[in-house]
Amino acid sequence: MATTATARTRGAAPSAPGPPAGPPARLRFGYASGSLVTATFTTLPGLLLLPYLTDTLGVGAALAGAVVFVPKAWDALLNPLVGRASDRTRTRWGARRPYVLWGGLAMAAAFALTFAGPLPGTAGAWFTAAGYLLTATAFAFFQVPYVAMPAELADRDEDRMRLVGGRVAVIGVAALVTGAAAPALIDAGGGGLAGHRWAGVFGAVVIALGALWVFAGTAGTPGSAGAPGVAPPGRRRVAESGPGLRRQFAAARANPSFTALLRCAVVQSAATGVLLAGAPYFADHVLRDSAGLGPLVVAFVAPNLLTVPLWSRLRGRRGYAWASALFAVGCLLLLAAPVLPDAAVLAVMALAGTGHAGQLLFLYAMLPQCIARDGARGGTRGGTRGGSRRAGVLSGLFTTCEGLGVAAGPFLFGLVLQLSGYVSSGTGRAAEQSATAELGVLAGFAALPALATAAAVVLLRGYDRPPAPTDP
Repeated sequence: MATTATARTRGAAPSAPGPPAGPPARLRFGYASGSLVTATFTTLPGLLLLPYLTDTLGVGAALAGAVVFVPKAWDALLNPLVGRASDRTRTRWGARRPYVLWGGLAMAAAFALTFAGPLPGTAGAWFTAAGYLLTATAFAFFQVPYVAMPAELADRDEDRMRLVGGRVAVIGVAALVTGAAAPALIDAGGGGLAGHRWAGVFGAVVIALGALWVFAGTAGTPGSAGAPGVAPPGRRRVAESGPGLRRQFAAARANPSFTALLRCAVVQSAATGVLLAGAPYFADHVLRDSAGLGPLVVAFVAPNLLTVPLWSRLRGRRGYAWASALFAVGCLLLLAAPVLPDAAVLAVMALAGTGHAGQLLFLYAMLPQCIARDGARGGTRGGTRGGSRRAGVLSGLFTTCEGLGVAAGPFLFGLVLQLSGYVSSGTGRAAEQSATAELGVLAGFAALPALATAAAVVLLRGYDRPPAPTDP
């Protein structure tokens, strides 16, 4: 019997291998925790900085918009250089993780300074501008390596989608918590300069927590290996850095999918920036309830937690188009907010937020796809085994475009306020506004994001176009 059983065992066909295991939970949660940093930097300045300048420090709306925009313009120069530097970095912690740690901690300190408010008026505005410039600089050193990591932590598109899906979900959690808690902290702290100081400290704590968590959670992964090419079994090698920044920029420009993604990212991020910057003004001057800002943020952000699994069933440009349609419809329906009950306004914000969750998921999932394809092309054309390692440069360009868009949103909204005759205040409370100014608030908050989203969908049309044979 034993002999027969052995013979059968020897003659049996080998069992088929199971499906590849996805990223472990520790890695997914560890990577996603970096969104605490991203969401805090996007949400809190997006919600608070423009009204802090116009209604607490008494700065004109156009100048306040410029204060928000200029640090992001500086990042446009800095981000690709940070990406290139992280591509060339060799440490026992890996190429990206040292930047994630130290950039995040420096950013936390600078964020607290931004809202420290030691001086009122114009002097306080200059202090705020300096603090925000330092924050944006540190954010570049965190964000560019951070968004490059999925292309090195996973081999398959499905696994990258899981990593990015967790990132989008945590963006929702962080935006929900910080967007609701910070206005409450300002009110509890007495409003004005004192209240904003508490909001600044709160944001700094969340940022530091996110930086420490993502650093610890990605330890022992392929992207944390001390030298490129040293990776656990079953993981691909991290390729060597490409020959030069100029050639890598040329390669990025020659990649139709990536350039389409960049164009889309900057315009879509501007739409998000307008919506964030306009929310406090919308609550004050359209809903007539400054306490309504928290519920608006919750209604917009909560769908991130609920709809990401549903959006994950779609892919690429088609999914982005559907998500953008929901976002644009929700924004346009807000034009009827003056005659809608509060519950209906919140439902419309939730509709826009559902679309926004899909937009984030598809944009962030398409980036590592572009990076992976670029690496494969580099491997076949550049003669470097494993492909040209320029994930940092490509992610730096993407972060630049995204950051410029987020900053352009408040700048554009500030121009709308200025043109419609918005009156600034140095008392910590919004001044009474004319009917024209209130109309400008409503139009800027509802119509501008919808128009920008329509343009973003058109600009993404080249995403699936194959690269030219003569690409570098």
